Amino acid sequence: MELSRRLKAVAALVDEGACVADIGTDHAYIPIDLVRRRVVPRAIAMDVHAGPLERAREHVCEARLERAIELRLSDGFEKLLPGEVDCAILAGMGGGLVMRILKAYWDVTCSLKTCILQPQSEIAKVRAFLLEEGFLIMEEQMVCEDGKYYPMMKVSPPDEKRTGNERETWDEVQLRFGKLLLEKRHPVLKEFLERELRLTTQIIEGLPAGGGARMEHRRAELSSKLCHIRVGLKFYEGF
Repeated sequence: MELSRRLKAVAALVDEGACVADIGTDHAYIPIDLVRRRVVPRAIAMDVHAGPLERAREHVCEARLERAIELRLSDGFEKLLPGEVDCAILAGMGGGLVMRILKAYWDVTCSLKTCILQPQSEIAKVRAFLLEEGFLIMEEQMVCEDGKYYPMMKVSPPDEKRTGNERETWDEVQLRFGKLLLEKRHPVLKEFLERELRLTTQIIEGLPAGGGARMEHRRAELSSKLCHIRVGLKFYEGF
């Protein structure tokens, strides 16, 4: 079993020795990989649908890892107890669902040491939600696979020791593209920004003149996006 580039990057964010819950596990590829490489001693593979969980069970059995990987039918953290694992992985799902799962069982969320998040949409909203709720964004990563770009992050859940004044605030550019990715001048983010610059410019140039209020609103949205992209690319000047 060979993990995709995206899943390899997600797995690489897991701390060695952690007990892991993979939420929305689908085929259980990540738990199998982590246990097989002895990165983690045990894992819980969880999915809300019986079909994917049965496929996960088949793969776990094929890998002969039944003793190390437990399977649970669960809606998010529903069947996970506070303190039962150190790390939760939420990868390959929409940003809205990621936020819902984290909020739905807050006692479980706050008992975790880390969460590995790879939302497929609404990335800026997820980052804003995390900061507002008191999460610490520890690390960000980004990969490109089959022409698609996947940002991901390792976060530490809210800690009562962190007061409101100590919580980070990110500006719009940092929320859109990832403050940590920008600060380390991540090469994949640069590729993404350069592509977005080309595509957004082409769309603006292709907009018809006039078009009324709706078209002007669209033009303003795209111009704002273009401005944010250019600010992001300034991080790479001279490198």
